[in-house]
Amino acid sequence: MLRLRALLVLAVLFASAAASRAETTDLARFDRVDIAPTKTSIYVGSVTMTMPTFVRTDGVYSAGYHAKVFPYFFYNESGTLFVEISDEQLRQLAAGAPIEFSGHGVSDDGDRRHIEGRAVPADATHGRIKVRVFVSKRIQLIFNTTYRFAAAAPDNAGARSGAHSAAQ
Repeated sequence: MLRLRALLVLAVLFASAAASRAETTDLARFDRVDIAPTKTSIYVGSVTMTMPTFVRTDGVYSAGYHAKVFPYFFYNESGTLFVEISDEQLRQLAAGAPIEFSGHGVSDDGDRRHIEGRAVPADATHGRIKVRVFVSKRIQLIFNTTYRFAAAAPDNAGARSGAHSAAQ
């Protein structure tokens, strides 16, 4: 009887470990996300933002960015963006529910910018995204664009971990 109880406990442990591994593996498809280049208007001009693929490490997506300000080229800037999205939020996106997120950007000059946004999925792999970048207490830039989860690249594991830790 004791042996049967021990076997049942082991079976439950193995089943929960397998479910946990499957859940983690399932979320791996969200490790990389592409954000389409975007543009917003400012007084007598515009700001265009481009970013390479965001990579997720420990619940934080990170990527470089370049913002071109026309015609005020002297306000152009580059840096790194960090966006926090939990596993639960990714599951909500996969289920078709919108999420809200936050994060920050750090320019190459060291200026920090708070970021807030909302993602609205069209399906489990892509959707619309609205991002607010707080440039100052009174100025915020609002970007509307799209996102698409990219296929994971197996050879970038080293680059992912270095990007997040180096900039924070």
